[in-house]
Amino acid sequence: MTTYHTAKVEGLDVFYREAGDPSHPKLLVLGGFPSSSHSFRNLIPALADRFHVLCPDYPGFGNSDMPDPAMWPYTFDRLAEIVEGLLSAVGFTGPMGIYMHDYGGPIASRITEKHPDWLQWQVIQNVNTYEEGFTPVWDGIKQFWANRNAETEAAIDGFLGYDTVKAIYTTGHPDPGKISPDNWNMDLYFLARPNAHQVQIDLLYDYQKNRALYSTWQERFRTEQPKTLIVWGEGDIFITPEGGDAYLRDLPDATMLRLNSGHFAVEDSLDEIVSAVKDFYDSKVK
Repeated sequence: MTTYHTAKVEGLDVFYREAGDPSHPKLLVLGGFPSSSHSFRNLIPALADRFHVLCPDYPGFGNSDMPDPAMWPYTFDRLAEIVEGLLSAVGFTGPMGIYMHDYGGPIASRITEKHPDWLQWQVIQNVNTYEEGFTPVWDGIKQFWANRNAETEAAIDGFLGYDTVKAIYTTGHPDPGKISPDNWNMDLYFLARPNAHQVQIDLLYDYQKNRALYSTWQERFRTEQPKTLIVWGEGDIFITPEGGDAYLRDLPDATMLRLNSGHFAVEDSLDEIVSAVKDFYDSKVK
């Protein structure tokens, strides 16, 4: 059974979902754009029989506080610091698995760089860490990185409307009828709050710092060889199949699960993902 909590971290109320027996192996679940822990509402209880699962909402996302972006910097450094603070505050530290999706990848990389002993194994679901990963959808974002002004910022704001948010959930999924509209309607509800668009615009601008760190993270893969399961929705609107295959250069022993799915593969490939995670843990980690 999933339970719902809020912890105080640096003066912010940070929301998180939790499930499973605390005596079981820890599994931290970190999601991404444009959603919240809601996107893992089905995955969390499906893994709770084997793992102690925790999944937070970052500041500005979901049910966590959203400080004013004019006063609080929405950067991946800060999101990672808040997640790290949450884990320390609730005692969810030490060796764990990390299931990372999209923004969850760069946040996890920052946390495990500071706490390498926390990462026992990882699941990478559609996370960009290689130049091969970018689809043409990123072209406008790259223009924004090169020249941030009112015009390029307005173009990025268009990413946060109904049509695009819905498309993130439906693109690449062979049967959109399996994707609940509650997903994009929930995201759009949170995106309609004051300052919510600016939060996402600031984070998309800061994402270029992640790109600058790709080579560092790749080197860590080569050097440390973390036990890795790669779960890849091949039709992702943001990240190409080549972006998933690129991990195998640096992590040749990784297990790859290719799915006929999109960015939010847990929506229509839940059973396959759950079985793969449990099988990987039993065969490669336990």
